[in-house]
Amino acid sequence: MVICAITLYPVRWFAVRLGLLAPMSGHSTHTRVTPLGGGIGIWMGIVGTFAIGTLAVAFARHAPEWQARMPAAMVPLLNGVWSKAGQLWAVLGAGTVLAILGVTDDRRGVNEWVRLAVEFAVAAFVVYYLDFGLTAYIGVAWLTNLLSVIWIVGLINSFNMLDNMDGLSGGVAAIIAATMAAVMLITPDPGTARPQFFVAALLLVVLGSLLGFLWHNRPPAKIFMGDAGSYLVGFLVAISMLMATYAGDGEPRPHAVLAPLCVMAVPLYDMITVLWIRVREGRSLFVGDRSHFSHRLVDLGLSRTQAVLTIYLVTATCGLAAIVLTQVTVIQAVMVLGIVACMLLLVVILESTGWRKDDQ
Repeated sequence: MVICAITLYPVRWFAVRLGLLAPMSGHSTHTRVTPLGGGIGIWMGIVGTFAIGTLAVAFARHAPEWQARMPAAMVPLLNGVWSKAGQLWAVLGAGTVLAILGVTDDRRGVNEWVRLAVEFAVAAFVVYYLDFGLTAYIGVAWLTNLLSVIWIVGLINSFNMLDNMDGLSGGVAAIIAATMAAVMLITPDPGTARPQFFVAALLLVVLGSLLGFLWHNRPPAKIFMGDAGSYLVGFLVAISMLMATYAGDGEPRPHAVLAPLCVMAVPLYDMITVLWIRVREGRSLFVGDRSHFSHRLVDLGLSRTQAVLTIYLVTATCGLAAIVLTQVTVIQAVMVLGIVACMLLLVVILESTGWRKDDQ
């Protein structure tokens, strides 16, 4: 949080020289030119924190005097953390590629097909080379790998499309990261019977960096996340969900694998409905507009702040449902999923009021 918050001050000051300015057009609701370099600060917050942590672990493993000052429960974990360092930096390297793609897109614009090709290539790298993928109790390797790649690309673009109002994409991502970190800490790994500290740490560092960004992105925003930030955050959230285990070490809970879908309900709802509206109206799928969930709430009479807070509330509700989903039986899980479905149906009913007004 601190690294990101501090880094974004010089990014804001030098945004003009860096060529990172948001135009007053497309799906933006701002009436003045605003810097687009929030992703640089988010990247620095995440990578900088893990760089410091990696160096600290490397040093502490061979320094008994430092281990003596550490909490006793942490010392046995040092070697395990170090064994994951290579995997962690491979993931961060893949995320850095997407962040560079995003900065390039923010500065000069990148052809949408080139952008998608890079996203699919990075997703394929982490699925096929790093071996991160869904299990989902399907048992068909090629299908789960394909779904994993689609999941990563889908989440990257869902956060990108959600970045259309002050504090919206960053705040929603922070709620999702916090929720999934809680799931990781209360769902033990079946192999070790310990909380999933590695995935939780990744999510909590992402959360901290997002909080540092939100200090600058709160209304009226001084800087936007930009493509660099949304690509990176979407990618890391997607990867963390693939790295996680949802079964626990007790009673089998196959329904727990639906927790990521549950917590991602709002961004996915926004992306699917926006794409549907664009297809229905015969417009390009890749050109930004004001047909997003947040814009539709404003059209219903909410202020921008009220629209963002409403989306926060729905996201938090779905997030709490995801936490419960991983701890309950199948019958109880059906009820939890029913609550989420009712929440989304309520949103659709409220939005239908605006649709009828438009038709009249």
